Amino acid sequence: MKIITCALCLLATTAIAQSNEDISRVWVSDKGNGTYKNPVLYADYSDPDAIRVGNDYYLTASSFNAVPGLPILHSRDLVNWRIIGHALLRQPPYDHFAAPRHGNGVWAPAIRYHNNEFYIYYPDPDFGIYVVKAKQITGPWSVPQLVVAGKGLIDPCPLWDDNGNVYMVHAYAGSRAGIKSIIVVKQLDASGTKAMDEGVMVFDGHDDHPTLEGPKFYKRNGYYYIFAPAGGVATGWQLVMRSKQVYGPYESRIVMDQGKSPVNGPHQGAWVQTQKGEDWFLHFQDLDAYGRVIHLQPMKWVNNWPVIGVDHDNDGKGEPVLTFRKPNGAVPQPVATPQESDEFNTSALGLQWQWQANPAAGWAFPSVAKGSLRLFGAQVPDSARNLWEVPNVLLQKFPAPVFQATTKLSFKPRQTGDRISFLVMGTDYAGLSLIKRANGVYLSYFTCKQADKGNAETVTEIADITATDIFFRVKVTAGGICRFSYSTDGKTFTDTGEPFTAVPGRWIGAKMGLCCSRDVKTNDAGWADVDWWRVE
Repeated sequence: MKIITCALCLLATTAIAQSNEDISRVWVSDKGNGTYKNPVLYADYSDPDAIRVGNDYYLTASSFNAVPGLPILHSRDLVNWRIIGHALLRQPPYDHFAAPRHGNGVWAPAIRYHNNEFYIYYPDPDFGIYVVKAKQITGPWSVPQLVVAGKGLIDPCPLWDDNGNVYMVHAYAGSRAGIKSIIVVKQLDASGTKAMDEGVMVFDGHDDHPTLEGPKFYKRNGYYYIFAPAGGVATGWQLVMRSKQVYGPYESRIVMDQGKSPVNGPHQGAWVQTQKGEDWFLHFQDLDAYGRVIHLQPMKWVNNWPVIGVDHDNDGKGEPVLTFRKPNGAVPQPVATPQESDEFNTSALGLQWQWQANPAAGWAFPSVAKGSLRLFGAQVPDSARNLWEVPNVLLQKFPAPVFQATTKLSFKPRQTGDRISFLVMGTDYAGLSLIKRANGVYLSYFTCKQADKGNAETVTEIADITATDIFFRVKVTAGGICRFSYSTDGKTFTDTGEPFTAVPGRWIGAKMGLCCSRDVKTNDAGWADVDWWRVE
């Protein structure tokens, strides 16, 4: 099976065709008849931004504390997407992010292509606005450079003006800055890597557009445009501001809201244009435990105002479509979906996997000879009260509203307390684990309510396990209801524990994955060899 992969915490350097076996079995947006259904990405790629370079579209998204961060997805038609790499291998400050910092780290980024170079600007709400650059989309990407330091500076987007000036728009996080719902424009130096001033407030959303954030900066027909969401993550609308002058005054208009559609809070994303001049808009919808999934909307210009979605009453404000024809002018491509399953048969870990902190050497090694992934038991930090606070938790996103994930592994513990966990992670989490006790290895079902508050797990011991291999499975049904089961032969599965309702993490959807841990210091840690992970 062909998988686009990367060395552990290294970027992919090539993109290869997706085999039929590697196409998602649980969500495909392309309907195969020239139309698509939304979401085009039923996974948590929050705060998306996208560009077209030639015949290729590239998308990035917020990654918060997950590493590698700043995922990069590729498409030829805006409907079929594939992960091709990450722009952020480790998150600075490196020691700070060696521990899980849930909800911190990379907030809404912006991707641009200028003078034959890719730029991604991203905010860390606690440290400032960074930029990374690369000649090729697959890297190598530069070390993050601080464009402007400060707390609460979020959601940057650059604009290279036709007069040679470089500007950057951004918003503020009230939780850090003490101010919010305003949009500021700063001038940058010619390299686009340093702010030249403190900025000019160009729009105040307090009266009509609270929680104004996530701006994207464009220029068209002599107008400066700022596309920005307002009204809150789950319930907001898409606002557009325009002006003939970069510092305003800006007039504004709501160009898309939920209307009569079932798509709540349709906003925050990217305007892209096909080779034939068609306009499209990618945005997110918050779906609670499933995260912020990505929709694709048709877009048109009327009197130099964008109208996004379908405008049934011609009032200049659209609403989201659920199905639509695919973009005209995009290059035809086979069906493609983000990676989900992993056979662990290559020299690299699949690009769908992320740690919840900067990784340390020795956590994991692909083994081509064995066709497996070895997870060594890392010592649980003394300060960790539960797995929410453990850094070596390896996770991937929920890929669809209904699916099941199964893994096959063998466990080789060496000390009492060694543990391999299979889990669904959020501020509440649950899963199955094998734990070495003094008298053998035991299977347990565990849950943790309000893990982000430091609560301890509730553990129910199920059985002692003597089998060499074990299979763990979780079935997820509508509403994020999870049912865990296990098997020792891969054929007959035994349901374990009560149904668990997945909940979001900090600004992200629920995730699923593995953690191999130990309680004590040692010079020869135990391990788990993961044969495969399959989503269907």
